[in-house]
Amino acid sequence: MKFLCLLMTLFCLAFMPQAALAADSDQPSKVFFTKDISPAGLKRIYEALERSPTGKVAVKLTVGEPGNNYHLDPNLIKDLVHSVNGTFIDGNTAYGGKRGTVAEHMKAAEDHGFLAVAPLDILDADGEARLPITGGTHLKEVRVGSHFKNYGSMLVLSHFKGHGMAGFGGALKNISIGISSPTGKRLVHTAGNSETDFLDGPEKQEYFIQSMAEASQGMIADMGPENILYISVMNNLSVDCDCNGNPAAPELHDIGILGSLDPVALDKACVDLVYQADEVHSSSLRQRMEEKLGVEILNHAEKLGLGSQTYELVKLD
Repeated sequence: MKFLCLLMTLFCLAFMPQAALAADSDQPSKVFFTKDISPAGLKRIYEALERSPTGKVAVKLTVGEPGNNYHLDPNLIKDLVHSVNGTFIDGNTAYGGKRGTVAEHMKAAEDHGFLAVAPLDILDADGEARLPITGGTHLKEVRVGSHFKNYGSMLVLSHFKGHGMAGFGGALKNISIGISSPTGKRLVHTAGNSETDFLDGPEKQEYFIQSMAEASQGMIADMGPENILYISVMNNLSVDCDCNGNPAAPELHDIGILGSLDPVALDKACVDLVYQADEVHSSSLRQRMEEKLGVEILNHAEKLGLGSQTYELVKLD
């Protein structure tokens, strides 16, 4: 009987999702780091993760609002995207702008050079799907573009920077808002209170940040944490997001590229590197993160079992 129990325990440990293990294990999550912001540096980060995406590979990124030139450089990511035979994915915006329809979104992607690298799939072009959320305080489900169900694995390529509503945009925001359908985005922004309104008032800021973490939980659980890897590029560090067509000029120097299998650890490492940077030039970004309660996404995501804020920074330089 004891032998049978031991076998069952070993089986459960072997097949437990890594994100859950990261949250419960005494071992810190590994976050790999290089100062080399180049295709070669990006490749080194990817190879250090030792996880190859399988099936139809989604590459989640933001192509940037027209007028914004701080988004990821297609030439930086081209070789890596080709190596995994990836398809760019994104969702239409809910706030208007020039990426609110499939046609506008495709035009922005073409103008910014992404369509010369890989095809772009606007996930909500044919409607939406509903994914259950486990353990959510505000959301019981997340609405995503229906095409999300067509992919077997996902490479999350994020441009880490500030954000006017979320404080900062990293891996968790990239999937929670970016993969949500327009209706899903409104539900996240209003902590589940409205499918039509976009904002629910400044007094609900904490709930909005927590709802992003909850939306991430639904997506990660549906895709399977073992089928996702995360890479973030810390350059062009404006206090504004790539969704802003007229962003503030970056004050902080470029930092590098980071990657992890744990999105919470990755975002935490990026935040820490901002705080470790030159205080004068990082002050605007730090203030933006603090005013918008940005790090609450890390606290809530950790509670949901998406990863750990305890990490080991592995420098590859």
